[in-house]
Amino acid sequence: MCAVSPFQRYLVRPRPHLRISLTVVPMTIQRWARGLSAPIAHRLWAWMRWAGGIGPQDRLGRQFASFGEGALICFPPGDSLGQEHIALGAATLVASNVTLSVGMAPGQPLPTGATSPVLRIGDRCLIGRGSHLVAHRSVVIGDDVITGPSCYVTDQNHVYADPGTPIGAQWPADDPVEIGAGSWLGAGAVILPGATLARNTVVGAAAVVRGTFPDHSVLAGIPATVVRSYVPGVGWQPELRDVLIDAPPGWPVAPKHA
Repeated sequence: MCAVSPFQRYLVRPRPHLRISLTVVPMTIQRWARGLSAPIAHRLWAWMRWAGGIGPQDRLGRQFASFGEGALICFPPGDSLGQEHIALGAATLVASNVTLSVGMAPGQPLPTGATSPVLRIGDRCLIGRGSHLVAHRSVVIGDDVITGPSCYVTDQNHVYADPGTPIGAQWPADDPVEIGAGSWLGAGAVILPGATLARNTVVGAAAVVRGTFPDHSVLAGIPATVVRSYVPGVGWQPELRDVLIDAPPGWPVAPKHA
């Protein structure tokens, strides 16, 4: 058995201080680089959000059929198609990553009987982040409508009547959609072709809505049904639970809709 010299023992001995130094030095450089670049990136992103929004005075805003005073599409915007057939009301806010589209391709003629603007969004609306408003014949959103994130509203759907033809090869069907003034769509709500919601309608999160519903309806479920409604002279049925409503002084009051 070979003897191990003191020098060899020195070479192979544990040296934790070297391992620490090899890990600490790169992390120190990484942290220094991030500490330097992170504020720059954050300020750049804040500037892009400020400069990248689309308003009525911007070149992209002037491509719309109408773009109301004080309206804004936030940065980064979603995909837009057929802007010449889209009308945005005054003081309407479209959050980031919202798709606004009319038709399937740029320059596509409107279907027979359709009139421009095909997609109409009223005044003082708020369209939640990541939503999709997809119109082909007529989608009308009244004043003071708010939506949660990731809502989907369309007036066109695929058909499957011909069993011998792939569904994607069958021409879709259109049916106009209208969402009444003062309504609220919860996060992830889906409004299908042919839906007509009267004023001040509430649509629960992730509900799938088709059909016609009267004023002051509360809808929920798949398919959506009326789970609460307002009866003049009686009130809400079923009755509302007690909730704390404590609006701060000066809270703006939107105009009442007739």
